[in-house]
Amino acid sequence: MLTQLSHSIVTLLSDLGTRDVSVTIAKAALMGYAPDAAVVDISHQVACFDLQQAAYLLLCAHPHFPQRTIHIAMVDIFAGDIPRMLLAEKDGCFFIAPDNGVLPLTFGTEQCITWLCYEFKKPFVFSQWLNQAGAVIRMLQAGGALPFKEYAVNEVPRMLQPKVMADGIECNILCIDRYENVVLDITRPQFDELKKNRPFKVKIMRMGDITSVSNNYNDVPQGAPLCRFNNAGFMEIALNHGSAASLLGLNAGNTSNLGYRTIRIFFQG
Repeated sequence: MLTQLSHSIVTLLSDLGTRDVSVTIAKAALMGYAPDAAVVDISHQVACFDLQQAAYLLLCAHPHFPQRTIHIAMVDIFAGDIPRMLLAEKDGCFFIAPDNGVLPLTFGTEQCITWLCYEFKKPFVFSQWLNQAGAVIRMLQAGGALPFKEYAVNEVPRMLQPKVMADGIECNILCIDRYENVVLDITRPQFDELKKNRPFKVKIMRMGDITSVSNNYNDVPQGAPLCRFNNAGFMEIALNHGSAASLLGLNAGNTSNLGYRTIRIFFQG
């Protein structure tokens, strides 16, 4: 049984970008179903169809919202032979997303209840997806039993994992943020376990090596490279008052192929 939501928070995460009116259309449609809801943008700059990046951003953002928040992930919504809309509940919040792997990528094997909301018949259009999401929001706000069947996700994809090498680890790039810091797919517990108290280094061309973990960007001189663990617990390579992405030869404006780029961390001893 759900308690009624008189005023709720609805967040939006998408790969729609902000160059056209798609996000505006989405907000207008959802406001028709939940006019009193506060609509908050997580990001609309997810690389096109990049579920890993979408899962990372959702993982970073959702713990900061209060219970009963409704998160909507509009990334690759037309995926699948039979496109489906799912609803999940985790930590007292709700998540509306396509059945394309973004939810299990976000939560991994952590327990969450998932329901099948709707199966779309191809061809269908964006407005149909929005109207169905709006109907689900209205149900959640009204409270009461949900008319959906629980849904078991058969395959649980995992977020990219570092590759363990003989002399260190090879990390995948999850995201490049607004300051062009490069976020890697390794957390502090993983790093500590693999490092085993050994010295490490990250080679940065023309700038020397990173050999220690910083707490803040200003722990190093302006213009110097560093690595740190961000608020979501993932390692990032940064440049104090500069662009680590450019320094590493990455094009921050084109993140579509980040999944094929890696950063090596070498262990010594």
